[in-house]
Amino acid sequence: MSDKEKAQAKRKPRAKPNKAKAAKNPSPSSMPVIKISGNAGLHKRNVHQGRYDFFRLVKALPELAKYVTKNPNGEATIRFDDPVAVKLLNKALLAEHYSVTQWDIPEGYLCPPIPGRADYIHRVAELLTNEAPRLNHKLVRALDIGVGANCIYPIVGATQYGWSYIGSDVDADSVNNANHIAQANSVLNGQVECRLQDNSQHFFKGIIKPGEFYDVTTCNPPFHASLQEAQQGTERKLSNLNAHKAKRGQLGVDRTAPAKTTSTTLNFGGQKAELWCPGGEATFVKNMALESREFAEQVLWFTTLLSKKDNVRWLCKNLEKAGAKQAVVVEMSQGQKISRFVAWSFKDKAQRAKWLSLKSK
Repeated sequence: MSDKEKAQAKRKPRAKPNKAKAAKNPSPSSMPVIKISGNAGLHKRNVHQGRYDFFRLVKALPELAKYVTKNPNGEATIRFDDPVAVKLLNKALLAEHYSVTQWDIPEGYLCPPIPGRADYIHRVAELLTNEAPRLNHKLVRALDIGVGANCIYPIVGATQYGWSYIGSDVDADSVNNANHIAQANSVLNGQVECRLQDNSQHFFKGIIKPGEFYDVTTCNPPFHASLQEAQQGTERKLSNLNAHKAKRGQLGVDRTAPAKTTSTTLNFGGQKAELWCPGGEATFVKNMALESREFAEQVLWFTTLLSKKDNVRWLCKNLEKAGAKQAVVVEMSQGQKISRFVAWSFKDKAQRAKWLSLKSK
C-alpha cells in the first residue's frame, strides 16, 4: 500500500454501530422476564378435571337436583344462563371439593367459575415450590387484592395448601360477606381474614400493616374502563353462549366465564369494583406495580391476572421502572381460552431463596 493509500485509510470514517442489533440485546440492567407456557387443560392438582360429576354434586347439595338437565348426548348439565343454577353449582362444588358448606353471595355480586379461579392458585403455588421444593405451604402467608363477596381465592389457597390468607376489598358488603364465609366454615376459620380498603386509590397501603410479611399476593383486576364497556362485554358473552347453544344444541359448560342472566344489566355479573374502574385493567395494574415498590421488603412475590395479552408488555415496562428484579409471565390454557398472570419480585434469586428457606422443611 502506497503512502497516499495509507493516509486515506486513516481518514476513513468508522462504521456506525448497528442500532437494530443493540436493541435486541438489552443492557444487563434490564429486568429479566421469564415466560412459562401452560400445558393444555387445568393444572394437574386442580380437582376440577373433566366434566362435572353431577351425581356427586347433587349428593353434596340436593337443592341442585331440580336444575340438572340433559344435553342432546344424554349427559347431565345445567343451564349456564340461569344465575340460580350457576350459584347452586358453585355451592355444590365448594361443599364437595373444599368442605365449604356455608357459602353464599348477595344478589348482584360476581359468581365466579371455580375451576379457572382454582388454576390461578395452583400455578402461583407452583411458582413458590419451583424456587423452594421443600416449602412448607402451611407457613405461607398470602394477600388477595379485591377478594370480592365470593372469597374464592382465599378458599382455594387455605383448603388446598393450608395458606393463611388476608383478603381486601373497597366494598364493605363484600368484606362483610367474605368474613362471614370464613367464620362460618371450620376449614377457613382462623385461616382467612378480610379487611376493608377505605381508599380506592390504594392497593397495599392501609392493608399491609407494619411488621407483616407476605410470601405472595393475588389479584383479579377489573377488566373494563366503564360501565358501558362492561355491559358490552356481557352482551358479547351472551352472544357467544347462544351461538354455542345453537351449535351444540345446549347451553355449554363454560368453566371460565362468570355467570350472567339473559338480560344485559349485569344484575348477577358483578358490582362496579369487581368489573370496571377508571382507565380499565391497564391503569389498574400500572398503579399496582408502582405502589408495590413501597412494600418491596414486606412481600416476596406480587402477582396479578391479566385478561388482555397486550397489557403484559405494558405491565412489565412499568415493573422495570419501579425497580423490580424479576418478572414471570405464566400462561394458563383452558380449552380455547388462554389466560395469564404476571408475578414480580423486588428481590433477586439469592434473596428469594433465603426468604423461602425459613419456610422449608
